[in-house]
Amino acid sequence: MTITTKTYDVRTHGCQMNVHDSERLAGLLETAGYTDLASLPPAQRPEVADVVVFNTCAVRENAANKLYGNLGQLRPAKLKNPDLQIAVGGCLAQKDRSTIVERAPWVDVVFGTHNVGSLPALLDRARHNRAAEVEILEALETFPSTLPTRRDSAYSGWVSISVGCNNTCTFCIVPALRGKEKDRRPGEILAEVEALVAQGVVEITLLGQNVNTYGVEFGDRLAFGKLLRACGQVEGLERVRFTSPHPAAFTDDVIAAMAETTNVMPSLHMPLQSGSDRVLKAMRRSYRSARFLDILDRVRAQIPDAAITTDLIVGFPGETEEDFQDTLDVVRASRFSSAFTFQYSIRPGTPAAEMDDQVPKKVVQERFDRLIELQEEVSWAGNRELEGREVEVLVAPGEGRKDAETERLSGRARDNRLVHFAVPEGLDRPRPGDAVTVQVTYGAPHHLIADSGVQSGVYAVRRTRGGDAWAALQEGGTPGAVRKPTVSLGIPTVGAPPAREVTAPACAVAD
Repeated sequence: MTITTKTYDVRTHGCQMNVHDSERLAGLLETAGYTDLASLPPAQRPEVADVVVFNTCAVRENAANKLYGNLGQLRPAKLKNPDLQIAVGGCLAQKDRSTIVERAPWVDVVFGTHNVGSLPALLDRARHNRAAEVEILEALETFPSTLPTRRDSAYSGWVSISVGCNNTCTFCIVPALRGKEKDRRPGEILAEVEALVAQGVVEITLLGQNVNTYGVEFGDRLAFGKLLRACGQVEGLERVRFTSPHPAAFTDDVIAAMAETTNVMPSLHMPLQSGSDRVLKAMRRSYRSARFLDILDRVRAQIPDAAITTDLIVGFPGETEEDFQDTLDVVRASRFSSAFTFQYSIRPGTPAAEMDDQVPKKVVQERFDRLIELQEEVSWAGNRELEGREVEVLVAPGEGRKDAETERLSGRARDNRLVHFAVPEGLDRPRPGDAVTVQVTYGAPHHLIADSGVQSGVYAVRRTRGGDAWAALQEGGTPGAVRKPTVSLGIPTVGAPPAREVTAPACAVAD
């Protein structure tokens, strides 16, 4: 008897929250009996998986065009194989709902941000009824951490501490799609962190739409700083990161927790959006440029080597040349190591979409180019200052697109800068998940080069449990097939979370 392997392919667009949601979608499909298309040897892979899932983003203007373009490319495959199932989830699905099936009637399932766990049942229902299933919930059905997860990495993991957002930024549609903030209890978060570490994870990133308001639901405004300190007590956890905070709620206790907790990394993503106080007010961002710069000064006073990154929007409605010059001034003063820069685009359903004085595209593009040029100068100057400095790199697979050509490996320094480093011939070669100490030989605008190992300089490999976990996955693997950790089951909870003894005790207020 021939057993046919049913395959899936999850395609992710958007932020880290979507990336983590896609890990859960993969876990759900694995537990339902499907196999990741990429995990099969290339010769055994079908051209298209049996189930293709698009996990969408609605933040950028071209998000819809990108989705419908991808759906259009799949239409011939659907006509050829009616049993192929196509599902669309994520923020754009939450926003557009039945419009997706109207524009692409070959789609089988549409589900929203609040009911990720419904995907297998919706696929079964659509298959049985031979009709599209559209299910969009207005409130969170179950906290995503309770769902099975198939992580992308053996040594690094995402941990959600909250979902949703209570802010009302006029350019952002995320609160309407993700809902109000919902916080997990610290004990549940630490239980997940400890479980990941037991599986070989050495680096975690705490995720939330606004991580530094964590605790609002259970009335503890110092909860995020306490959580960082608690993560510092988890044995075997080497690196802790988080994203993203909001400047308006960023407090000194969080800065102190970052500075005093050795495994919390000296990197901070602090979204500025605009350097103009007038524009910030129109954006409904409840801070001003002086307050923003003061935060950075306080961070650098306690964490001198912190690398600070940001988000910037160019061409918000009503932005004048003077406003834009204010942004350039703040960027110069902030000395960001890098910036995610965006041209403002109208998002239907946001207050900014209805504002007068939309800035002409030509003007936005010209300002955008100037901002990019300035930030590249700032980034390059900051990276050149690191030449000659030793850095510890957590080795990653696939971070360097030119690694094969340059015979280098790549990974992230503690401050999250991308480092490409040379491996001396005949010396220990690190695995993904291992740590390497090297010396920076050149600071480029977007990365660091560390060829000290082949220049008779610093080169030291430290084997880690993360590297062991990565190596264990490769044993018996097929060349060309992607190897990922097995599915981790979620931690289901009903009602109030039970009392739990935590080995990391630092959820009390620090002295």
